[in-house]
Amino acid sequence: MNVTALGIDIAKNVFQLHGVDADGKIVLQKKVSREKLLQFVAQLPACKIGMESCGGSNYWAKEFQALGHEVKLISPQFVKPYVKSNKNDMRDAEAICEALTRPTMRFVSVKTLEQQDIQAIHRVRSRVIKERTALVNQIRGLLAEYGIVIAQGISHIRKGLPIILEDSENKLTHISRQLFNNLLCELRDKDSKVKEYDNEIKQISQRLEVCKRIMKIEGVGVLTATALVATIGDATVFKNGREMAAFLGLVPRQYSSGGKERLLGISKRGDRYLRCLLIHGARAAVTRSNKLSEKKASWLKSVEERRGRNRATVALANKNARIIWAMMVNKSDYKQA
Repeated sequence: MNVTALGIDIAKNVFQLHGVDADGKIVLQKKVSREKLLQFVAQLPACKIGMESCGGSNYWAKEFQALGHEVKLISPQFVKPYVKSNKNDMRDAEAICEALTRPTMRFVSVKTLEQQDIQAIHRVRSRVIKERTALVNQIRGLLAEYGIVIAQGISHIRKGLPIILEDSENKLTHISRQLFNNLLCELRDKDSKVKEYDNEIKQISQRLEVCKRIMKIEGVGVLTATALVATIGDATVFKNGREMAAFLGLVPRQYSSGGKERLLGISKRGDRYLRCLLIHGARAAVTRSNKLSEKKASWLKSVEERRGRNRATVALANKNARIIWAMMVNKSDYKQA
């Protein structure tokens, strides 16, 4: 079977395959169970395999690479335009194969096990923080029903709730007092988990040389550095720093036609979590602009005066992303401008 390009629509139990030869002629259309997929792919000659970048794709990519195949992961948004008519597994696999053969297609790099570990820690930490925020909001809301109002902010809950529980003259009943005590224990447990993940991420950043180098950039800390390594990994997949900034959604969204350029707000494409970290870090750097170099502080001030603080913050995040690309590609140290 002379397969040169193979599109695989991955799923939980059944995988749809679509293969073409060098002339683009369909030579393979087949459904394969999860248990038999590796065995079937191992029998094929070395070819280019394409899959959507989704849950489980990194695992299968490494397995297929071990069999001698060239594996490319494609963002689902770039596959969708090639889906003909109504969606089903067969058409999805065909669309993936079609996208795989396009010379201008952009691909997602396959993550290493180390990258997956770092990203998993970040994802779990992010979930725990969201749960903690929801818990704090619930505590404030329930206390308000008993006529007790606490200021916004998790620190006020940490300090104020133990005092409220010890106050025997407030409107809390025995049942509600026990309930809020349990919620306080739950809050402390989540604080402990977040601290544990923070320590683990810090240890990783101290172990990776690339993290140590990019953390010297103003507005880039432990979380941002490790998240960048987990998400980007190999920066050479981007032609330049501008392309990486565009991948992270830090460039204006275009709606141009008829020779007239129209630039809107940032595109917000790519990893939302990583973009959020870069912008928050840039905002902290803008606040402490007196610690920046004279040249960068002057540039930042001019952007802020012309376009406002929020746009200046995003502009600095964009600049940091381009600097990080150059440092990762050239393996160089940060030189403050």
